[in-house]
Amino acid sequence: MQVRRLNRKWLIVISVLLIAGLGMPLLLHVNAEQAANPDYSWQSVASGLNRPTSIVQPPDSSGRLFVTEQPGTIRIIDNGKVLPTPFLNVTSKLTSGGNEQGLLDIAFHPDYAKNGIFFITYTRPDGQPTLARYKVSANNPNVADANSGKALISIPHPFPNHNGSQIEFGADGYLYYGMGDGGSGGDPFNNGQNKQALLGSLMRIDVNTGDQYGIPTDNPFVGDKSARPELWAKGLRNPWRFSFDMKTHELYIADVGQNQWEEINVQPADSKGGENYGWSVVEASHDFKAGDKTGFVFPVTEYDHSNGNCSVTGGYVYRGKTLPKLDGVYLYADYCSGNIWALNRDTSGKWVNQTFMNTSYNITTFGQDTDGEIYMADQKSGTIFKLVAKQ
Repeated sequence: MQVRRLNRKWLIVISVLLIAGLGMPLLLHVNAEQAANPDYSWQSVASGLNRPTSIVQPPDSSGRLFVTEQPGTIRIIDNGKVLPTPFLNVTSKLTSGGNEQGLLDIAFHPDYAKNGIFFITYTRPDGQPTLARYKVSANNPNVADANSGKALISIPHPFPNHNGSQIEFGADGYLYYGMGDGGSGGDPFNNGQNKQALLGSLMRIDVNTGDQYGIPTDNPFVGDKSARPELWAKGLRNPWRFSFDMKTHELYIADVGQNQWEEINVQPADSKGGENYGWSVVEASHDFKAGDKTGFVFPVTEYDHSNGNCSVTGGYVYRGKTLPKLDGVYLYADYCSGNIWALNRDTSGKWVNQTFMNTSYNITTFGQDTDGEIYMADQKSGTIFKLVAKQ
């Protein structure tokens, strides 16, 4: 679905349909011409962060937010204050010279409250995206043990862009690891469709077995000599970012496009894996280069590069309690334009995508706390915001 501006006439028509209960829920109050949503706003939680790339809350009931900063530090926001001492500093282990390189994500083990284990992704000085395991220090919950680090996997990467590198645990307890196609433009090595390559893919690994990691026995390509067993899905250009619906466990994948189209893919909760999202034969649902499109899974929505759009930033399905009318709505944005969209299913089950809010932010990431509330980072100001109701 291509996002287009709506004129006043059609907005009135849509409003009537909404009131009649025939279209989208009343929660969206969409008006593509307005600068802000009349019902919701972004409330500053903390500022002064340096190029934030992810916002994560550990499953330990502490209420803290952890923010990765692209140059190589992890900062803690506790009760609205950024603690002066970084949780972890890995600047010596990475390069952040490229626009898409650096410290990119953090994920806490589901049993973090007991074992203190967490994982980070970053690009090594040679440019290889790397997944590493760390532990919190024994006597200070706000400081990690810098000597506990162990690199689990580093992936050869020919160019400095399209590093992907988001990690998130699924409800199955396995770690999902998104990886871009290797960079440059147009996928010159065809990694998106090469099942022998970890690039251009979503991986699924067991971090609780093996010296490095184990392979879940039900991964879709286990036993297939033509494919890497880590693979869960293929055909991705640069997934930034993906998330699981806390309630349904559906997987939402925002994949950054080439020149014209940005896309959102949704994987069912009961998926057995093996989806092929089409890159680089297709860009979103549009032909990009010659190739067999049999079996491709196409996005549930897409948008073009008009109106200042350039690069999608995936978000989360709202499952909090403070904004009940947003329950089940997936929010995502564009980095360049600051536009934010709301995606959900209507009463017939059809996917509907609407403008939620127009902002001036450079949105690098969203976050979600354990209560289901949603946060957002503005790279330009280094500010972390929380979505709230307007008073």
